[in-house]
Amino acid sequence: MNLYRTLFAAVAVALLASGCATEEPGTEADSVTVREAWIKAADSGMTSAFAEIQNTGDDQVRVVAASTDSSSMMELHEVVSSADGSMVMKPKEGGFAVAGSDTKVLQAGGDHLMLMDVTSPLTPGVDTDITLTFEDGSTSTFTAQVRDFAGAQENYGG
Repeated sequence: MNLYRTLFAAVAVALLASGCATEEPGTEADSVTVREAWIKAADSGMTSAFAEIQNTGDDQVRVVAASTDSSSMMELHEVVSSADGSMVMKPKEGGFAVAGSDTKVLQAGGDHLMLMDVTSPLTPGVDTDITLTFEDGSTSTFTAQVRDFAGAQENYGG
């Protein structure tokens, strides 16, 4: 009978210990939610994607790349004032940082995702998947709807 009690106690301790084990930390992608995502309609060439990237975690995350099947290449862009005072787009060095419990807004005239060499027409109403890559190598894919938009006619300065 003592043997059974000892065995039961050992199993109980092992089960309790495994339930109290610390969890592995999550990836940057695990703490991100993308909302209000859309792409400016385009038949070819370049166009832009916009969204709200919400970081629900406590630690900063950093988006370092993006990709989609709708273009042969994507870049993370910012809009800055050039030497002559005009606003130009250029690649965003270091990517987009999103502080813990904060939201990064990608918008026309500001930071955005640039689709380079659109592979097929992006017509209004079509949904397109975009994958974000984070500094830790994790990824998150979201769907963006293509919309008509007459704005965001900045020059490319990169």
